[in-house]
Amino acid sequence: MAVNGINLVTPSVSGIDFTVGNTISNKNENVVQSFSDYLKNAIKQVDELEKQSKAVAEDFAAGKTDNIHEVMIAAQKADIAIQFTLQIRNKILDAYNEIMRMQI
Repeated sequence: MAVNGINLVTPSVSGIDFTVGNTISNKNENVVQSFSDYLKNAIKQVDELEKQSKAVAEDFAAGKTDNIHEVMIAAQKADIAIQFTLQIRNKILDAYNEIMRMQI
């Protein structure tokens, strides 16, 4: 009896890159993306995941697909991305409030 090994599963949230300080190559120059641009791009990606989840759910409800697994996976990806974004927002607000409490 042969026993096959389990393949390594790499977790990802639909290719969203949440690392700060992304660099963009522009004609042999490295330009550091500003935090506001980074945040806007991350929010756009979360919105895109939410739209994809809604579209898959609508297709399932209309009977265009019968793959409930795909519907649930898309919904969970969108939910996790939204929860992660909310936690980032909470940390940013906590940092802002801490800075505002500092005495000079």
